Amino acid sequence: MEPGTARLAELKDESGADVDVAIIRCDDGDFFAIGDECTHGEVSLSEGEVKGCLVECWAHGSRFDARTGEPQEFPAITATPTYPVRIDGERVLVDVDKATTSDKELT
Repeated sequence: MEPGTARLAELKDESGADVDVAIIRCDDGDFFAIGDECTHGEVSLSEGEVKGCLVECWAHGSRFDARTGEPQEFPAITATPTYPVRIDGERVLVDVDKATTSDKELT
């Protein structure tokens, strides 16, 4: 994955439930993983444009911080979950069983 890009990862948690994750590679090369669905509408964030460490929802224009999952612009006001990431050689490993969600809302 090149810096400044996002990719969808369709994963399963330990119970076998599907978890769609947007893996974001920020412009500086760091990797982060957030919930793939925009919290304003049912739109895939992995299809959005990445600038710095922000990913933009292509349908509504909300931008989410890949480090925290927090929205930076309306219309989204609720954070998307974030997941721990570990790099193992060429692989990006995401722990979907340890999701965290910021309770900070955009006001």
